Amino acid sequence: MRIVVSEFMSLDGVVQAPGGPEEDTDGGFAHGGWSHPFFDPETVGGAFAEALSGAEALLFGRRTWETMAAAWPGRAGDPFADRMNAIPKYVVSGTLGDDKLTWQNTTRIPGGEAVARIRELRGTGGGDLLVMGSPALVRTLLGEGLVDELRLVVMPVLLGGGKRIFPDDGVLRTLELVSAVTSPGGAQVCTYRPAAR
Repeated sequence: MRIVVSEFMSLDGVVQAPGGPEEDTDGGFAHGGWSHPFFDPETVGGAFAEALSGAEALLFGRRTWETMAAAWPGRAGDPFADRMNAIPKYVVSGTLGDDKLTWQNTTRIPGGEAVARIRELRGTGGGDLLVMGSPALVRTLLGEGLVDELRLVVMPVLLGGGKRIFPDDGVLRTLELVSAVTSPGGAQVCTYRPAAR
């Protein structure tokens, strides 16, 4: 499977709480829901629908999984929601017990085994393993060289601080731009892949 990361991102690289005010207030983050003014169903929504249609499974960190598990099961009847609910899901967590895996088709990957287990999943055939949100997990995957495609929906807004996905380890990583589309509201949907060495 290819590991594909899909993120809403501010122009200054913040991915924290794009969906709502209470989504993630860590560090006093006060701008939750910042992506809404720039969301359009065709370009931005279409990018996420396309990513999900190519996915064989979803991969989340614990916090993002809990947010999604609280939201999507109640939205049955919408094609996007139905796909989100039906597809296999993996959650990386050192604290979430198997008894809490209430969102159907979810398998827990213990935190200490995450890199090895994800490397195994990546080595299997099939479609994409899609990661949404989950900044700490994405930072680890990027640091380990396990991301095959990075789909960033860059919104024309500066948030001044918040969670980011890029490793801060001084390592040079070169990417190639595969495609870029601009929405009427100024969001840039950019797809990158690691450049051949």
